[in-house]
Amino acid sequence: MRIATYGRPGAGKSTFTGMLAEQFGRRGVPVVRIKLGAPLYDLQSLVYQVAGRPLVSADRQDGQLLNALGSHLRRINPAALTDTFEAKVKAATEENPDAVILCDDARAADVDALDALGFKFIQVWAPDDFRRLRKAQRGDLTPGDENHPTEAEITITPHYRIENAGSVQALLVRAEELVDGFVL
Repeated sequence: MRIATYGRPGAGKSTFTGMLAEQFGRRGVPVVRIKLGAPLYDLQSLVYQVAGRPLVSADRQDGQLLNALGSHLRRINPAALTDTFEAKVKAATEENPDAVILCDDARAADVDALDALGFKFIQVWAPDDFRRLRKAQRGDLTPGDENHPTEAEITITPHYRIENAGSVQALLVRAEELVDGFVL
């Protein structure tokens, strides 16, 4: 099983995907999380090192830099991220064929490649005021531009739509329900 979550910045994609991973694990189902954008974070770290300001934490985001890197990488080779991702999915599947593969950073430009790999899509949606507040609280080095082409909305019909407008507990209940449906 392969699952890709998508949604606007700050909607709770990574949080919800982490909950899915935990719930699958509680049911004895192995999980592998693979970030499609991992090469962008590697490049971000390298840029900060070259600039003489190494990142203290690898999970800090310079949204403006990531937007630019994503655009330029896709300009040079539109399949650069998806080819690397596909190789990681193949390796993870060969190593553990029973594992659920989770991706929490699907982008519009990558939907066709993820679909070809057999991913089910889960949209994580949150009201704009709620997700903007969450995004502001993440402590990004710089915020990404929500109107940047790398942040274009995915317009497919998802297999599942999760509304994240309440508490973390409510989101966890949705993850439990979804995993129960998959496992049963």
